[in-house]
Amino acid sequence: MSKIQFTGIMPALITPLDAAGKVKKAVVKTLVDRYLDAGVDGFYSVGGTGEGVLLTLDQRKAMAEAAIEANAGRGKVIVHTGAINSLEVLELTRFATAAGADGISSIMPSIYFKYNFKETLRFYSDIAKNTDLPILIYANHTGAGINMNELMAELLKIDNICGAKDTRSSNFAMWQLKQLNGGDINVINGPDEALLCGLCMGADGGIGATYGVMPELFVGIYRAYKAGDIAKAQQLQYQANKVIKVLLDFAEGSVIKPVKELLRINGIDAGYDVYPADEYTPERTKALTEALKRAGYEFWQK
Repeated sequence: MSKIQFTGIMPALITPLDAAGKVKKAVVKTLVDRYLDAGVDGFYSVGGTGEGVLLTLDQRKAMAEAAIEANAGRGKVIVHTGAINSLEVLELTRFATAAGADGISSIMPSIYFKYNFKETLRFYSDIAKNTDLPILIYANHTGAGINMNELMAELLKIDNICGAKDTRSSNFAMWQLKQLNGGDINVINGPDEALLCGLCMGADGGIGATYGVMPELFVGIYRAYKAGDIAKAQQLQYQANKVIKVLLDFAEGSVIKPVKELLRINGIDAGYDVYPADEYTPERTKALTEALKRAGYEFWQK
């Protein structure tokens, strides 16, 4: 069986919480429906965009379940199970599998400790033992000195480890990753601002936070690339990047904050940010809105 299990555009979902810290399931349903109408292929739940490692285990389970239920088999749902407590990773992996997820993903074991190659290999091997679902490793810059491509070469020997969500800044490293296993490896582009670059380096699709506020643009990039219309794909990537630049300017440390605020501007109740994040002031929201207008952003509400 091919290791390429996930393709296309997959927004990384926010986790909408009410004042009591409960997941707003109706909002999750609204978002999932909105994204599917835009043509996306699936979703990435309780990852960085979903503030996953900041949530309690019960909150993460509730959000994973809400995403799976809202999707109702229409796209593919990948549940990110990475956590500071590595035993929670295994528990959430088992839960997501039983709940009906289509795939599992995880960051490296705790970035606060420099686990070596052997320990990291065992960590992902244990995740694989706790599910029969395809697994995407989360390849990023926090690998504590471990060569991710060398790690992947070993992990691909495990049947249900299919590839990686690659958020590293090197397109060359991504190209090298795609050469492993004779090219039979599922590589998903991470950096939103370089989706087209990743596709050109062999990525099978993309997962991103800003996909959630402009899904049509990213679906358009992917479809134009697949159709061989690189000029159109480039134009759409440039358009998306103007918006990404604004979101980064207003990030205050995390792009999740302006993404959630833009959803609120667009009429979606994105809920509260996870403690200790501050909420946007009306003045900050107004400034963000004006900057997005100058960048040519198309708001969902006219």
